[in-house]
Amino acid sequence: MKQKNQNNSMAIKSCNQTEIRRSGNYKPPMWEFDFVQSLSNEYMGERDVTRASELKMQAKIMLDEATEPQDQLNLIDDLQRLGISYHFEDEIKHILTFINRKDDKNNEPRIKDLYATALEFRLLRQHGFNVSQEIFDCFKNEEGYFKPNLYEDTKGLLQLYEASFLSTEGERTLEVAREFTIKHLQDQILDQDSALLVHHALELPLHRTIPRAEARWFINLYSQNSDMNPILLELAQLDFNLVQATYQQELKQVSRWWKRICLAEKLPFARDRLVECFFCTIGGLFEPQYGLCRTILTKVMCLLTVIDDIYDVYGTLDELELFTLAFERWDVNAIDQLPDYMQICYLAVINFVNEIAYDVLTGKGVLIIPYLRNAWTDICKAYLQEAKWNFNGHTPTLEEYMENARITISSHVIMSHAFFIVTNPIEKEAVEYLQKYPGVIRWLTTILRLADDLATSSEMRKILNKDQHMDSPFSQTFVGIAVNFARMAQYLYEHGDGIGIQNLEIKHRMLGLLFEPIPL
Repeated sequence: MKQKNQNNSMAIKSCNQTEIRRSGNYKPPMWEFDFVQSLSNEYMGERDVTRASELKMQAKIMLDEATEPQDQLNLIDDLQRLGISYHFEDEIKHILTFINRKDDKNNEPRIKDLYATALEFRLLRQHGFNVSQEIFDCFKNEEGYFKPNLYEDTKGLLQLYEASFLSTEGERTLEVAREFTIKHLQDQILDQDSALLVHHALELPLHRTIPRAEARWFINLYSQNSDMNPILLELAQLDFNLVQATYQQELKQVSRWWKRICLAEKLPFARDRLVECFFCTIGGLFEPQYGLCRTILTKVMCLLTVIDDIYDVYGTLDELELFTLAFERWDVNAIDQLPDYMQICYLAVINFVNEIAYDVLTGKGVLIIPYLRNAWTDICKAYLQEAKWNFNGHTPTLEEYMENARITISSHVIMSHAFFIVTNPIEKEAVEYLQKYPGVIRWLTTILRLADDLATSSEMRKILNKDQHMDSPFSQTFVGIAVNFARMAQYLYEHGDGIGIQNLEIKHRMLGLLFEPIPL
């Protein structure tokens, strides 16, 4: 997930002779160890936790007392955008199941209100219900185009626009809906609040944003609405700060690990992007109960970043072949054949995998070393292939490049670790399916690689929209992580490369999600 830099050369002395090494010219980390360790957050006390529990109970009562489908859908939408719907998953699933069942049994056409229809469609599809695009046919004329009288319905157009991003392959109505809504939303003269919503949606639709970033933005907007619910607002603000405090504790923990293994210090040619890697994991899974998975995936990404730079920037071809062979052997004794700078990285990966494997074996009774070994070996082989192309001046065909890139983008390594952490029990069928690079990971890989190619990644997202709700041995939690990492890629690439080349926009976003609480 990095943009290739123009490599400059640097000279080092080794074995009494000077070797010319390339350099990525990476900048130092924006967030130093001492800064991370100095983080403190006032939202960790019993008073705030107790108040949040009281507010959650009041919000649950609102869900229980809402009887009209439209009121229920509006409330669910607010809860989701405020970032607090994860507290009410059972209640939301029950409501949507009832609404969907009622619609299936009712022979009368659905209500012909564009806003209500599009909101219901989006929420039901988002939660895995099979809703046909034909529900929008009543808003089209005899020629198959959307009716002109919809032009001025800003709320309806905006909901139809958001709904269109849940399309799958071949759904022409939703493709037309997106074109129609974009054109007319751009042409409208709007009041300030509506203009903010429209501009925000056109920049990055809900289906492509990451939940925590959307929550931070929407909480601020919601607080200024005249019809906002003060209970929901206070809960959203307090919950955001409590979860942010949890993130900070996790970041401090993983920062101490990073400092202890000394890779940033011993291998100064590589990127030191611990906080950015942790930031990515929040995009993949933000709920506080997944702290263990976030810290492990942060470690995976930090190690992958260093290995990537060894292959892409620093290593000679002979060294890289030895490094790859060492991973294939997966034997500590292989370390003797490696140069000093590779030894420390190799041992760090071996120790890290063994530690995870020990915890999974004692906790879930499954030996996972063979599977993680395969994932790390595969990516090293793919990195070596890229290095050979580079050293030999070979330009691969698009097919050759994409076949190799599905590995080098690293999603399979990341998702393999995530699978073994969030899955319980670990079934043999699911493990075997994971080894085959299943659809949800294959499409994630393509989206990550082509995140800056909007046309191509849009087609891939349609397939991912379909695959994430197909029967598979994977849990919904695991599938959700894959989908959210695809969103995180779009979020990062929107303003360049948030891992390799730092920029002020990414820094601003990290400040808002990790370090700056919402004023209460």
